[in-house]
Amino acid sequence: MKWFVKVFIQYADFGGRARRKEYWMFQLFWLLFLIATIIIPVLFDIFGGDVHQMTFIPMAFLAVTIIPSLAVTVRRLHDIGRSGWWVLFAMIIPFLGIVIFIFTLCDSQATANKWGVNPKLYPNWR
Repeated sequence: MKWFVKVFIQYADFGGRARRKEYWMFQLFWLLFLIATIIIPVLFDIFGGDVHQMTFIPMAFLAVTIIPSLAVTVRRLHDIGRSGWWVLFAMIIPFLGIVIFIFTLCDSQATANKWGVNPKLYPNWR
């Protein structure tokens, strides 16, 4: 959970590096919260509420988390030595989403790069 909060603290920070654990823990909690926001309206409907009033919950969650999601993805790409522009290219050319997924699985660059030092070696650097 601390990784999810850490990403929100760095809400729109597109600089620096994000290690693999930070990225994937954010994605895990993001998915769990998204599922919860989808289940809440369904439960509301089952117990007699008007589900049309509750459909804004998942959309609001997605709107609030879009910028942090992009920021952590860009920082993750920086961690492996790739430019954050790959995210924009993946939005334009959907097939590149597979490439981004593979990049996010790669280990960090062991040495410092132009986006900072390795966060595994210096976790409190930034």
